[in-house]
Amino acid sequence: MRWHQILPLLCFNFLLHSSLRFVSSLCPPDQRDALLHFKNSFVLDKEASVSCDWNDDVKSYTKTNSWNKSVDCCSWDGVTCDNVAGNVISLDLTCNWLLGTLHFNSSLFLLHHLQSVNLSDNDFVGSHIPSNLSAFAKLTHLNLSYSVFSGTVPSEISRLSKLVSLDLSRNDLSLENSVFVMLGQNLTTLRQLDLDQVDMSLVSPKSFANLSSSLTYLSVRDCSLRGIFPNNVFRLASLTTLDISHNPNMSGILPKSNWTSPLESLSLWGTNFSGEIPISIGNLKNLTVLALEMCKFTGHVPSSLANLKKLQILYIDGNSFKGVVDFEIFTKLDNLRELAISQELNLTNNTLKYPFPKLEMLSLYFCNLTKFPYFLHSLKRLRVLDLSSNRICGEIPMWFWGISHDTLEMLILSSNLLEGGIQLLHWKKLSNIYLEDNSFQGPLPILPLSTVNFFASDNHFTGEIPSLIYQFSSLQYLLLSNNTLSRNMPSCFGNITNLSYLDLSNNKLQGPLPRSLVKCVNLSMLVLSHNEFNDIFPHWLEAKQLSYLDLQSNKFHGRINLTAFRLSFPALQFLIISNNNFIGWWPTKVFSNTSLALIDLSNNMFEGPIPLPSPVTFYFAIASNKITGEIPSLICNATWLEIIDLSNNSLAGSLPQCSTNFSTILLVLNLRINHLEGTIPQNFPSRSGLMTLDLSRNRFEGTLPQSLVKCRYLEVLDLSHNQIEDTFPRWLGTFRELKVLILRSNNFKGLLDIPKGDHLFPKLHILDLSNNSFSGPLPINLMMNLKGTMNGDNGHDKSLYMTQFFPQETYENSVAVVMKGLEVELMRILTFLTIIDLSCNSFQGNIPEVIGHLHSLVGLNLSHNHLTGSIPSTLGNLTNLGWLDLSSNKLSEVIPRKLGDLASLGYLNLSKNQLTGRIPQDKQLSTFSSDSFSGNPYLCGTPLPKACPGDAQPPPPSSSSTFDCKWHESWFKQKTTWIGYASGIVIGISIAYIAFETGRPKWLM
Repeated sequence: MRWHQILPLLCFNFLLHSSLRFVSSLCPPDQRDALLHFKNSFVLDKEASVSCDWNDDVKSYTKTNSWNKSVDCCSWDGVTCDNVAGNVISLDLTCNWLLGTLHFNSSLFLLHHLQSVNLSDNDFVGSHIPSNLSAFAKLTHLNLSYSVFSGTVPSEISRLSKLVSLDLSRNDLSLENSVFVMLGQNLTTLRQLDLDQVDMSLVSPKSFANLSSSLTYLSVRDCSLRGIFPNNVFRLASLTTLDISHNPNMSGILPKSNWTSPLESLSLWGTNFSGEIPISIGNLKNLTVLALEMCKFTGHVPSSLANLKKLQILYIDGNSFKGVVDFEIFTKLDNLRELAISQELNLTNNTLKYPFPKLEMLSLYFCNLTKFPYFLHSLKRLRVLDLSSNRICGEIPMWFWGISHDTLEMLILSSNLLEGGIQLLHWKKLSNIYLEDNSFQGPLPILPLSTVNFFASDNHFTGEIPSLIYQFSSLQYLLLSNNTLSRNMPSCFGNITNLSYLDLSNNKLQGPLPRSLVKCVNLSMLVLSHNEFNDIFPHWLEAKQLSYLDLQSNKFHGRINLTAFRLSFPALQFLIISNNNFIGWWPTKVFSNTSLALIDLSNNMFEGPIPLPSPVTFYFAIASNKITGEIPSLICNATWLEIIDLSNNSLAGSLPQCSTNFSTILLVLNLRINHLEGTIPQNFPSRSGLMTLDLSRNRFEGTLPQSLVKCRYLEVLDLSHNQIEDTFPRWLGTFRELKVLILRSNNFKGLLDIPKGDHLFPKLHILDLSNNSFSGPLPINLMMNLKGTMNGDNGHDKSLYMTQFFPQETYENSVAVVMKGLEVELMRILTFLTIIDLSCNSFQGNIPEVIGHLHSLVGLNLSHNHLTGSIPSTLGNLTNLGWLDLSSNKLSEVIPRKLGDLASLGYLNLSKNQLTGRIPQDKQLSTFSSDSFSGNPYLCGTPLPKACPGDAQPPPPSSSSTFDCKWHESWFKQKTTWIGYASGIVIGISIAYIAFETGRPKWLM
């Protein structure tokens, strides 16, 4: 047959086979129907793919929208078929907004030819991973990450023996050790394994030894692993990426030799790895990422790191290296450079070959650095530099301003000892700048126009905020708190339209707020507290996204337009406007339909009834206003309340019965200084979390409710200045956390008979039972139980103040104590302040010698009792004593000379006793006036007018002050607030305070 006859036949045969092949590649109907059924078993919810929000393209694209019967399923988005039989072999529905449950009988499992399944970034609402995944015998790639799966990883997944890639990360899954062992034994072709955030607390680290030698990628970040990580994993022949970070209970050491040579990324941050970084790490020539921060590494950083020429990311911060982090190669090069400069040598760039030519991210946080390493000058690709929390001091060297002009994007210099001015303008791409907690001075720096976040709080910047700030249209976060900025905010401030977070607190800014702020439509947090702004409430802001508004401690004034308030801040969750001059009153239900979680209206001039908190409010403070009326029982509907402070108002009536029982999460109930009356409710809940209960200065009567014993977490109990009639509530001694007990000025009576050996009040360090009718001997067994006054550890409490902490706010406990005969209100309670006040009772007998064992005692007041005998010399052992009042008793004999050894004693009152003999003239006792010793007819010597035999006549006496319990109680009822001490007390407390190595207490200023 000739060619011209054969050719048409060949063409026909080719077309026939091509046609048949095209027909056979159509998706089989059963697989098409299975896919459609799978699609219809879920709803599409945009919120179901929250982890894809960074990708705008994905947010507007749903692959299953193209799925319908009229189109071949092989052409559907996310579906791939083979080219022979048309079987579905790949399904990729990443970020597809799927919402629903993946059942074990899902039609998905009818697609037996699947080789790749990717269902990541959806919301399968806590579905368990179906055990019949083993139906996919040909599966090589499985990705179920970020899809809200829960439960345990089924053992059947280990039957997928052809798996090359397995990703179960970022779910609520747990993995048993036996299943993990089977994964290692059966999945011999596995190359990529990602189990981030899977609970592997039951997995033995030894099981990692079973992993396939072909593994190239292993990530088990944040998996609750514990134990010793096996060293041989670092030697897997093909491994390029190893990430076991954020497993704080996982320990181990790095191998000294035989590393896997292909390793490109090693992340161990946030683990318990220890020992030295071995020299052998320099053999990892392909390493681009080395993240060893926040571990327990010791020794020196090896110079072999300089061999890692491909390194792009280096994090070694937060370890325990010896002294200053010692990059030996860097130190040598820096020294060489300094030598060259000193000898005027001409060193070429080839002479100084610094390592890490490709380094882009460097973190030397908390590495004990004392200066800027000069090698930074050579890092021409640097994008991120973190030198925070070191000891770098002085001004920033001029050469530093020249590094990486074209690449640096993030600069973190926070928490150093830096000072002087700042130059940032030349870094064209710099967008994130963190300078907090230094001593930078002068005006605010001019920022690059690319700045997005600028944090410069806790410095010494002065002057006004420059008007050029309007040019920074990209700025989102601006934090300038705790500086000395002054004058008005620039009127063009609102031109920063992308501004989201603005904190200017603790400065000296003044004047009205710029109305241009109304343009900041993205503003979510506005913190202007502790300035001198003088304006009305900014309801004109119309900030629809504002969730946090803090205007406290300014000069804001006037009435609040409540209609505008509701319309302007629909998203507001935190409202803090305390310590201003606002007036008017809030309707009772003004907050009822809001989402306000924190409401602080304290220290203003608001009037009217109590505005009820929102049902979701956890912090509610309206203290120090002019609020009147009764406490409504509707307040008990706010079941999320943790803090209630209604103190210093004019509330009347009785407490609603629900007030002590409506919430088991209530931590603070402060109703002091009101006109409340009746009995204290008897129904404290059995699971109460109450930590502070202050009902002082009201008119409560009756007995103390014994149900209070259920409040086992109570730390502060102040019932002073009421009309409670009861015996001493010894049962309070079972409270393991009670630190402050004040029952002053009530009608408590009877003996304080505490049997020896009763271990009561283990953490108590302020005990005030004054102005009652207690009788009998001093309760020495009670006082000796106060461990906080004996050893000063207060139950190992290392905090400075008694404070309740919250994510966005703190609550400071306050208390009134008697110092130097005057009641002083401490706006913050120092944890080391230990006081015993038993004055104005009917105690009798001697002052026991063992009281000298209360070594940490700061104040002791036993005045106005019927005590007899001598002053024990052991009181001279109380070396921290700041004031001592034993006046108006029947004490006799001589004043012990050892009292003069108390260097911290700032106030002494021994008047109106029967003391005899000469007043000791040396040391501390000679500094007190005659008032301290008057009313002792048999006492003589300076400073009293009565001379002892053989003494010269002293000068005329000064006028003596008297102290009377009735006057004392009457004076207490005044609403005078004292915020300081007399000079002797200040000195004594300040000396003790220095030991804490922090700033001065605010209440001493």
